[in-house]
Amino acid sequence: MDPYHLSTGASFFIFLMLMLIVLVSVVITIIPYWKIFTKAGFSPWLSLLVLLPIANIVILYVVAFSEWNIRPATPSSIPPSPMP
Repeated sequence: MDPYHLSTGASFFIFLMLMLIVLVSVVITIIPYWKIFTKAGFSPWLSLLVLLPIANIVILYVVAFSEWNIRPATPSSIPPSPMP
């Protein structure tokens, strides 16, 4: 058996596992920001800026200090008042 061939296979497996971990981390990071931007009335695509080193801090301050366009609750989401 060629020892270099075994090393290449192990390296490829480690690379795939690291890429999977990075992908899962990115998804776990993006989803909450997507929901926050949607609820705040901003474009949810701004959540992709979280991946950039300086842009994530800038977008955090922009969202924190801006006026949020919060939509009022729909009548169906308000529970009925209790009857005596």
